[in-house]
Amino acid sequence: MKIARYTAYGGPETIRFEDAPIPAPGPGEVLVRVRAAPVTAGDARLRSGMVPRGLGLLLRVAIGLTRPRVAPGWAFAGEVAGVGAGVTGWSVGQRVFGLTGFKGGAHREYLVITQSGTILPLPDTLSFEAGAAFFFGGLTAAEFLIDRAKVTAGERVLVAGATGAVGGAAVQIARHLGAKVAATASAANHDLARRMGASEVSDYRDGSPAGPFDVVIDVMGKLGWDRAAPLLAPGGRLVLVTADLSAMLGSALRPRRGDRRVITGTSKEDLPSMLRLVGLHQEGAYTPVVGQVLPFAHLAEAHRIAEGFHKPGNLVVTMDQTPA
Repeated sequence: MKIARYTAYGGPETIRFEDAPIPAPGPGEVLVRVRAAPVTAGDARLRSGMVPRGLGLLLRVAIGLTRPRVAPGWAFAGEVAGVGAGVTGWSVGQRVFGLTGFKGGAHREYLVITQSGTILPLPDTLSFEAGAAFFFGGLTAAEFLIDRAKVTAGERVLVAGATGAVGGAAVQIARHLGAKVAATASAANHDLARRMGASEVSDYRDGSPAGPFDVVIDVMGKLGWDRAAPLLAPGGRLVLVTADLSAMLGSALRPRRGDRRVITGTSKEDLPSMLRLVGLHQEGAYTPVVGQVLPFAHLAEAHRIAEGFHKPGNLVVTMDQTPA
């Protein structure tokens, strides 16, 4: 099989393909033939080492000082190709999707995962491409909106950066929660934002829609507290999906700013969170928007697109055409 790996911190040219034997599932393990996997902003940051200010050294301590010692690929969709001894509930040919998580390893043709790990049956309502795209933005949006900001019906929500993976999920889930959603996006993506549920859309280069908002979701960290504060209603919450070290420390030390709050952090990648997101999909609340789809052989090009941070929808590679 073909697998991708990082050879150094740097540009997409640091991605290499290697041949490796198809692994055999051990006891309690499932072998998955990967059909599709997302290429996310997170993948681009891990490869390049270019993370929000103040987090670079922490990243290198966590994953490697001279090169990323994690494998490319955070999530996958595919089908069961084999099961190990003692495996129950999974059968060869079954469509599945799930997470490999921070350690990566989804950008390969086959992977092994424990039967009780972060793997679920892929609903018939999702293609392999949509299944691959399902969790990255959806888990983040659901946790920040439902668990942390606690959005309720009738509130006004602004999603700044509304048509990428996280922003698109946030628009859909906020609308499902009964909020009135405003969005910022490039002019070319205004129709997409409206289709996902935004009732008011403006070009981010022209500034934000008029407040006040009960919740502001700052997907790319472009607003920060200073620019978002004037937009917040009394009791409002600013959610910084992307934050530098200063903003993260500030939100931890001083989360309350008068009667308003700043929320940062990471989202959980566990089975309960995944199952909740599947439930939201089944209720009609969330379906990921699949943007550009490239063959696995063009993984480096997918990284070039992802690191521009302006892709509409989710970027996915498919393993139907493997690298030479």
